[in-house]
Amino acid sequence: MMINRRQMLAGAGALTAAAGLGMPVVKAQAKPRVVVIGGGPGGATAAKYIAKDSQGAIDVVLVEPKETFVTCFHSNLYLGGFKKFDQITHRYDKLSSAYGVRHVRQWANAIDRDKREVVLGDGSRIGYDRLVVSPGIDLRYDSVPGWGKEHEETMPHAWLAGPQTQLLRKQLDGVKDGGVIVMIAPPNPYRCPPGPYERVSMMAHQLKSTGRTKSKIIVLDPKEAFSKQGLFQQGWERHYPGMVEWLGPKIHDGIKSVDPKTMTVTTGFETYKNCAMVNVIPAQRAGKIAIDAGLANASGFCPIKPESMASTLDPNIYVLGDASIAGDMPKSGFSANSQAKVAAMMIRGDLVKARTFPARYANTCWSLIAPDDTVKVGGRYEPKPDKITASETFVSKTDESADYRKQVQAENMGWYDGIIADMFS
Repeated sequence: MMINRRQMLAGAGALTAAAGLGMPVVKAQAKPRVVVIGGGPGGATAAKYIAKDSQGAIDVVLVEPKETFVTCFHSNLYLGGFKKFDQITHRYDKLSSAYGVRHVRQWANAIDRDKREVVLGDGSRIGYDRLVVSPGIDLRYDSVPGWGKEHEETMPHAWLAGPQTQLLRKQLDGVKDGGVIVMIAPPNPYRCPPGPYERVSMMAHQLKSTGRTKSKIIVLDPKEAFSKQGLFQQGWERHYPGMVEWLGPKIHDGIKSVDPKTMTVTTGFETYKNCAMVNVIPAQRAGKIAIDAGLANASGFCPIKPESMASTLDPNIYVLGDASIAGDMPKSGFSANSQAKVAAMMIRGDLVKARTFPARYANTCWSLIAPDDTVKVGGRYEPKPDKITASETFVSKTDESADYRKQVQAENMGWYDGIIADMFS
């Protein structure tokens, strides 16, 4: 990510009281220090649990420039009108007031692995005994011909939650009945495998609920198949007949170019001119700071030890969430939260000789297709010598009862409230 919210360091003004924090770590300091880069589900959870469960024995510093965090998970519900923007926006205050986490609001410009220091935007440095890196994703702006960072205001990606999410909603609200929306879906691997298709569902719901049923959403996908495909396609046919068309690579023959000036998308098969809206979700890699620090391999993501989430390339660094290569676990907020708890336990065990247990991971991804029609996929995972491996998996079935799907949606909403409390309260 260019420079992404999760790579940033928090604050000059927030840290006046922490006098020596910008200086290199003093080797004779009274207690070890853990620095956490990124305040999303991985970073915020790790910071909280390391501070809370060490009961002050570890100095925890969260480097995140923003005062608030906007969740990518449930941002589609904002797009579909099921949530307001402030309901997916959350503050970090309690991490400091309740657990003593120090929130530094600056950019994390670099990681000096040799000196074990994080270089801040103002040039000062924070030393660490252990470092948690949870920077999320970086977008590959060169992965869609004709589209780049300079075009994200015209053809938004909205894959980094915040202003882009609001922009996409504004554009959707401006689509006239009969207008054509084109989504360019991302190749694997990417953040939130069901996310683009839930977004399509929420776009279609918003169009339908406002009487714009002559509009159409074309999904141009570089993949032959996608997460929960049968469930989504059955839902689209049931709730939005004629409004959604998914085209795989054998049908559209590849994205040849996009032209933001004319709102045109050209494939090997057809050209879509004067589109009412184009949502480009490009290819992705680990957040820039992880790449720059040499924590990623040729895939663009960061290899980790399955039993701890520690980097295979630096034993003093743990990489969480979307930036990591987490085996069978998808890149989701639930996954990052689960991984953070394992890493927090292992870091405490390492630094203050606290008791540890074998790593266990979990994930569930819920997707809202229409009001009270929600499906899910998930599993439990355990470390194996070569990767994190699924030990149990589950997925919704087609033709489930309306009552059951309604219960799954209630579960979805309850999970959101629970993970937010787990991260920030």
